[in-house]
Amino acid sequence: MTVYIDSSVILRVVLRQADQLADWGSIDVGVTSALAEVECFRTLDRLRLTNGIDSEALALRRASVFRVLEALQTVDVTPAVLRRAAQPTSTTLGTLDAIHLATAHLWRDAYEKPLVIATHDRALALAAAADGFAVIGA
Repeated sequence: MTVYIDSSVILRVVLRQADQLADWGSIDVGVTSALAEVECFRTLDRLRLTNGIDSEALALRRASVFRVLEALQTVDVTPAVLRRAAQPTSTTLGTLDAIHLATAHLWRDAYEKPLVIATHDRALALAAAADGFAVIGA
């Protein structure tokens, strides 16, 4: 299964949170946006500042994010992605989620292969489903 993976899925795995993606082991090809790296590391830094995560735990989690990202095909945030993200959507969608959805659209168009969206974000899941993507994790 070829799956677009957003940062919410990566973070639940890295942070060992409950309700991780049940289909994680079924992913043959994982795709994400370069935006996921920023989101993951900003989240870890925010947790360091607000929850007092110690240096060792932070280093382990950062290393985990790097390992997950290295296993994924990463799509850069290009002007084409931003133009697509700026287009109207059928549901309410924030900027970062719009960039994720635009990235998935452009990847699917470029490779002409089915792409499943993996997210724990309700708004992104709804928008992706409205655009014809199969969605897991929400």
